[in-house]
Amino acid sequence: MIADFFRRLTAAKDEPLDASDARLALAALLVRVARANDEYTTSEVAKIDVILARHYPDLDATGAAALRAEAEEIEASAHDTVKFTRSVKDAVDLDDRMEVVEALWELVLADGERDHEEEGALRLIAPLLGINDRDSAHARQRVEARLS
Repeated sequence: MIADFFRRLTAAKDEPLDASDARLALAALLVRVARANDEYTTSEVAKIDVILARHYPDLDATGAAALRAEAEEIEASAHDTVKFTRSVKDAVDLDDRMEVVEALWELVLADGERDHEEEGALRLIAPLLGINDRDSAHARQRVEARLS
């Protein structure tokens, strides 16, 4: 299953990922950022589930948790952040990638603190997704405004 996902992800350069693979890729990036500081907490798990359920309205709490659990396996198998993220960039439209960066900022800022390892992971991932620093900063500001 995991090998099939990576095969589809790397083969998708010329066409967008199908909806289920795109969901899994987003969820795996959320998990990657949450695990960046080696403290993958229950509050981060819960926040990922909330983000996924909000981003994908057809998912209930159980569906979001199942997607996150599958993403945890994918993330653990994706040893190369650069290659994995570039594959997502090649397969996902720019507007959707902007939403991914905003969701990543939401996760990083959820507890009211900007953990430097999580923020560092996001700052690595955003440009690899084709999102420049200015647009990432705007995404962060939108999230901060929503959270305040």
